Amino acid sequence: MATPNLLQDTIRPTLLRMTLPMMVGIVSLMLFNLADIYFVSLLGTAPMAALAFTFPVTFSVVSLAIGFGIGTSAILARLIGEGQQEKAAELATDNLMMTLLLVLGISLIAQFFMTPLFTLMGATEEQLPYILAYMNIWWFGAVFLVTNMVANSVLRARGDTKTPALVMAVSSVLNMLLDPLLIFGWGPVPAMGIQGAAMASVIAWTGIFIVVIYVLYQRYKLIILMRPIARRVFGHWLTVMKIGVPAALSNMMTPIAGGVLTAMVAQHGAEAVAAFGVGNRLESLSLLVCLALSMTLPPFVSQNFGAGHIHRVITAYQGAIKFALIWQLLVFVLLWIFRESIADLFAASELIKAPLLMWLSIVPLGFGMQAVIFLSASTLNALHQPLRAMRISILRLFVFFIPMAWIANEVWGLQGMFVAFVLANSAASLVAYRVVSQLLVVKCGSQQ
Repeated sequence: MATPNLLQDTIRPTLLRMTLPMMVGIVSLMLFNLADIYFVSLLGTAPMAALAFTFPVTFSVVSLAIGFGIGTSAILARLIGEGQQEKAAELATDNLMMTLLLVLGISLIAQFFMTPLFTLMGATEEQLPYILAYMNIWWFGAVFLVTNMVANSVLRARGDTKTPALVMAVSSVLNMLLDPLLIFGWGPVPAMGIQGAAMASVIAWTGIFIVVIYVLYQRYKLIILMRPIARRVFGHWLTVMKIGVPAALSNMMTPIAGGVLTAMVAQHGAEAVAAFGVGNRLESLSLLVCLALSMTLPPFVSQNFGAGHIHRVITAYQGAIKFALIWQLLVFVLLWIFRESIADLFAASELIKAPLLMWLSIVPLGFGMQAVIFLSASTLNALHQPLRAMRISILRLFVFFIPMAWIANEVWGLQGMFVAFVLANSAASLVAYRVVSQLLVVKCGSQQ
């Protein structure tokens, strides 16, 4: 199947063709996350809780990668929409090189701050050794994780979602195969415990990095060999970062807020933290269809924005919002019906099952509104309005989410906090939809 023409093909079938492959890739990625927590849960409650503590930090790095990818995709897709193919290749090459160097530096520096950070988050002396054992290895692969994600954004800006999906699927399958081997050992392979889960990820990311760079160089000529002139490299980097930095900050707010929420949950014991960690991964799986749509919508928006087709942008955005609300309501119903079976699968003990059942019964009700928020943010970034997207993130997390969760936790406990999650997402989604709708009306009017 040929790469779709984002400027001419019918909108709904085009988005569907782009989104389906990304769904496959994200499903495999989420399954790998669930496999991680399943195998680690077999080691006991302390390692399982330790893995939950690592989530805000690892997701911070993922958020950084998402931000860099958003900036890269928005600029590249617009250049492609304007027909500037050579300039797009130069920018992609320089941006990938700078991403690799920056994350390498972050990984080296971060090693020195792990103990005080996780102690501040509420990790106990029993959990801390497991956390450090995992993170000390995980940081070695972070540079490949981030560069892979940015490289996949380059492919999506080109309109190719099948290759990134295949890359994610292969990486996840490799990770799932390595997980039990390295965690529990087999034959000459020693049991590494929770370190094995991190090592499996590092090996998978390193292998996929080589493949993705080859595809960009050989198939699409979006990586080219040229002398790294400082003025050009930093010029491209600054162009991308005008969108990438606000987008990265917006995404990094989520794990920062997640760390605060984890500390609140920790007041209810290690079992509640473990259940919350399972819930975070189930949340990603439950939102996977809309997450896939949020990855395919921006290149469509940016290319059509670059070509001046604002009416196609409006139609695509409104259709995506309607779909997200209906789809996530269906997901909530299914999770509620099968909540007992899901809790039995991931709960290592009855003490973990109770808070997990509570989470499954309440939190997914807000997933539709959460999808509206990140679809709106991705549309704003694609329209080169990253500061508006960042303001929505600030509003959601620090005006609605954390204050409402803190009050509810103090007054009604864990159940009240979960209800507050739903209410906060609902309030923020109304603001996000209004901001994007008003902006699109203005853009459309300016072209008439």
